[in-house]
Order: sequence, then C-alpha cells, then structure tokens
Amino acid sequence: MNVSLRQLQVFRAVARLRSFSRAGDEIGLTQPAVSRCIRELEAELGMRLLDRTTREVELTAAGLRFAGQLSRLLDELQLLLAEARKEGEQAHGTVHIASSPTLSASLLPTLLAQCAQQFPHIRPVLHDQVQRLNVESVRSGEVDFGIVVEPGAVDDLECQPLLEDGFWLICRDDHPLAGQGAVAWQQLTGQPLVLLDYSSGSRAVIDRILAGQGVHCPVVQELGHSSSVFQMVQAGIGISVSPGLALPLPAGSSLRVLPLLPEERRSIMLIRRRQRSLSPVAERLWQLALQLGPQLQAIASRQGAIGAAVA
Repeated sequence: MNVSLRQLQVFRAVARLRSFSRAGDEIGLTQPAVSRCIRELEAELGMRLLDRTTREVELTAAGLRFAGQLSRLLDELQLLLAEARKEGEQAHGTVHIASSPTLSASLLPTLLAQCAQQFPHIRPVLHDQVQRLNVESVRSGEVDFGIVVEPGAVDDLECQPLLEDGFWLICRDDHPLAGQGAVAWQQLTGQPLVLLDYSSGSRAVIDRILAGQGVHCPVVQELGHSSSVFQMVQAGIGISVSPGLALPLPAGSSLRVLPLLPEERRSIMLIRRRQRSLSPVAERLWQLALQLGPQLQAIASRQGAIGAAVA
C-alpha cells in the first residue's frame, strides 16, 4: 500500500474543516491538489471516505471511523518526531575517535576544544594509538571514526581528505647537508636513515616517495615514535625524514630542520566504515572536523615552518 503522510494530513484537515478550500488554505495546497490527495487516498484504501456535493463535504461511515483513529495516530507520530528532533538538537552522547599520537598532539586539541564550545553535551573519547590499530578500530566499530594518514587501498572504508602535511629533513647541525637552505631528495642517496617503523602511517608514504625520487638509502633504525627518531639522529646514528606535524624538535637539541625538494606531502584523512551511518552526535563531530579543515591545514603548515625556524 502506497499511502503518504501528506495524504493522511490532507484528509484529517478536510474531515475537521468539512471543506476542501479551507483545508487547502490551512495546509498550503490548492483546492485541486487537495482533491487529488483525497482521490489517491481513497483509491489506495479501496473505499470512499467523503461524500462531496456542490456546497458541502460529509464523511461517510467508513470515513468517520477512519478519521477518528487517524487523528490519534497522527498526534502520536507528531509527538514522536518532535522528541526525535529535540534529541538531535541537544546532541547528547559519546563519540569515539581514533588518532595516532602525532595527530593527537597536533590536531585533536583544536577539534576537541571546538567540540566543547559548540556541542557541550557531546563527550569525545580519544583512542590514541598507532595507525594499524586505528584502522582496525574503525573497521570493527570500536570507534566511530578515525583521523589517520592516508590508509591506502581500503574498499571497506570511506575516506575524506582533511589536510596535507609536508616532509622535512632532520640532521645534526654538523652534518654536511646542514648548511644548505634546502635539500633535494636525491642528495639523501646513500645516507643512513633513521625512520619511523611500519606501525606509523607515514612510513609507507616515505618509502613511496623515496622510490619515486629514485633514492636508495640504508635504513639503520626503525622506531615507533618521532621523539626516539630525533634522539637517534642527535646521537649521530643517521639522518631522518619527518612529517611536519611531528615537529618541533626537542628543546636544546643540536638538530637542523630543512625543506626537502621537490615538495612531497602526505594526506591526513577522516575514515569511517563505508555504507554505515554514524550516530547523530558522531556525524556532528565528523562535519565539525571537515569545517575545521582550513584551520587544521594552517596548523600543519605552521608547525613545519616553526620547526625549521627554531632549528
């Protein structure tokens, strides 16, 4: 049966006002449109609801019974819709967000602060963990969505670009490359590298860039945190390629931060399960993150520049 809510609302108005024209004025429809709604409703129900004359409209016996039951049901439906709308407007609830430590430290404070300001009844819970676990948490539904480095081919996830982050060379201030204003990727050839390990979303991107630039370097250490990478470089173990959001360097270090040319970037993305709707409160935070994209991009751009200036 194909009966619309509008048809039912039109019939109730006609039954109450006993007039097609007055019902149309109340609902905002023309008299022909009201007549069409009634005809379609009667056709779907297979019975006559109204008797029409040139001067008045009367309910049939079936129409009288139907109108009495319909009025109560429509009132209950309106109450249900009003309560649902109120719940959505109040935006109460908890939202679980997955993010890596670097992104948690650099980007998430801005998002969470804006959430507290705009949606004080939403409680965001941050899952601060490595990229692989973040992607798995989104897939399993443990979290509502994640903010991650580009995850590659993931057909089961919806990925929305949020911002881009550049890469920088990290070396000691006594390294032969330290005196340059910028370093070409090809100049890294043969240099011992200290890099993040494959639990980081950036490692696959760095490998891809090095291969694309035709750079071949021995990787002498692979570590889980940028702070450990910087300490290894400080000790003279090798040089490193670091995303801008991992900067600035530890205070008091004798390291240099130099631009790598041509400029290469990684994408930071929002990810969620494909073809699965977020809860209303999670959807609000997802949309808030997208709205904050330009502001978060400015943070990423500024962080690398500050790291270079301080170093």
